[in-house]
Amino acid sequence: MSPHFLALFTAIIVSASGQLLLKAGASGQGGFLEQLLRWQTIVGLGCYGAAAMLYIVALRAIPMSVALPSTALSYAVIALLGFLVWNEPVSWQHLAALALICSGVVMLTRA
Repeated sequence: MSPHFLALFTAIIVSASGQLLLKAGASGQGGFLEQLLRWQTIVGLGCYGAAAMLYIVALRAIPMSVALPSTALSYAVIALLGFLVWNEPVSWQHLAALALICSGVVMLTRA
């Protein structure tokens, strides 16, 4: 795996981690300002910044027509983690759609 694809994969994982942390920050009591100042929210926003930096590194060698659609893998990761961590519903239709997204990303990166 090239360093640029490794940076892209890492950006996807870090972005997904940021999503999980934002969800955790949003799950507590209190108003918007309190939610915004929770450590989970602050670290989650930091993850987004880190993911953007990694994405920039990836774009140095990966065409945007491949890199940007590849970030859709985070949808699959988040849907599955939402199910595992927060017991959010995932139907067969969800799973089929996620499989299509993953298949599309594989096809793009192999082209």
